Amino acid sequence: MRDKTQTNSAGPGDGLIRAGVVIFFLGAVATLVTVAPLFLGSHPFPTYMFGLSMLMAVGFLVAGAGVLRSVAAGRRHARGAGR
Repeated sequence: MRDKTQTNSAGPGDGLIRAGVVIFFLGAVATLVTVAPLFLGSHPFPTYMFGLSMLMAVGFLVAGAGVLRSVAAGRRHARGAGR
């Protein structure tokens, strides 16, 4: 019997992983913008830019939650197929 899941369909956790990658990328850009004045010798950016740099960690956690959700769904599927 063939599995009815298509290869290009989104599984559980895929949306979280994609959102985490986007958030991480935004945090990486904010980090580069925050650090650039140190190398260019200009005035530093406001404090909120340092807060935006924390988006890297938030994106990493969101993507990690997506991976854990995907793993849990895979384990549930494997348990159901074994019976």
